Amino acid sequence: MARTAFASVRAMSTSADAHPLFAAALRELGLEVEVRRFPDATRTAAQAAAAVGCEPAEIVKSLIFEADGVPVLVLMDGASRVDLDKVRAELGAQHVGRANADLVRETTGYAIGGVPPFGHRTRTTVLADRGLLAHGTVWAAAGTPHTVFPLDPKSIVEHAGGRVVDVREHAP
Repeated sequence: MARTAFASVRAMSTSADAHPLFAAALRELGLEVEVRRFPDATRTAAQAAAAVGCEPAEIVKSLIFEADGVPVLVLMDGASRVDLDKVRAELGAQHVGRANADLVRETTGYAIGGVPPFGHRTRTTVLADRGLLAHGTVWAAAGTPHTVFPLDPKSIVEHAGGRVVDVREHAP
């Protein structure tokens, strides 16, 4: 995929455009990242990749699931899908399913489409698919559907308190 020009993008060298909760997390961690704000929403991995000018696999999806009623964060690359059976096995859970929008906001402090990989309202178990580590830099939501930031995937997993696992759905 060709890299796109950023004519409609206002690049920031600070966390000024990040959601306030995420900006506070960045300050607490001592992280300075470039937060990019886009005029159009980047709620999906495909939208974010098109806006940034990268491959969908270089986008981090921060997905909240419920495992036996307990919220769990799964970090997955934007080109892949989560295998719920693998998540269930990793957690030793009986039932795993997608969390509804209310639970996502209650757990993280953010709306679906803008959930960053860390800086959440509450601490949850975090599973990070090892496929993320295949990239030098990945892009993740900065707390809103209009903002993203780049960081190396190892740092994202570390700041999220994640455990690297294989929870990607593989083609038959």
